[in-house]
Amino acid sequence: MAEFFQLILNIDQSLGVWVAEYGAWIYLILAGIIFGETGLVVLPFLPGDSLLFIAGAFGASGLLDPVLLGGILIVAAILGNTVNYHVGHYIGPKVFARDYRFLDRKALIRTHAFYEQHGGKTIVLSRFLPLFRTFAPFVAGVAGMQWWLFQLYNALGAVLWIAGLITLGFFFGNVPIIKDHLNTIVLVGVAAAAVPAALGVLWKLLHARPRQS
Repeated sequence: MAEFFQLILNIDQSLGVWVAEYGAWIYLILAGIIFGETGLVVLPFLPGDSLLFIAGAFGASGLLDPVLLGGILIVAAILGNTVNYHVGHYIGPKVFARDYRFLDRKALIRTHAFYEQHGGKTIVLSRFLPLFRTFAPFVAGVAGMQWWLFQLYNALGAVLWIAGLITLGFFFGNVPIIKDHLNTIVLVGVAAAAVPAALGVLWKLLHARPRQS
């Protein structure tokens, strides 16, 4: 367990040790991490983006097969979102079937309407946003987003996310200046993606408030 958290906290240093120690099993281990981050709402802290980028760099070094890795991780990401959707779909009706003082049933209706109109974009874009990608499929399940539509954008988002970051890592992960400042780059990238998304949500919430007569 300590080694696992060491990998999470020092992904750029620890992955090489894991590759050397576990050999071909590393593909399944990485798939488990991606599945956990996307499929279990209690594990949003797992290192999805940095893990994919570093794995792509190891692919360029010949220590991992980038095509095999990409295929396995795409399947893991799709399955993770699918499980998360089903959990939300199962829990949602039970939670909102009764009137609770701390829950607003109208919120479920509004969320359902939002996903019907913007659900596809939300599922795809959330792949590139830590925390958002963990909770987006869960909320989609709670909101009752159509299954076939969810799976369409689920697969599209998984391919773009996995293939995109592995490819970036493959071509740029071993560039010295990037390799030496990877943690800073990851933090800047997360901020650059999350801040506009948060501002967009805030803008919609402010303009969704009922106008005073």
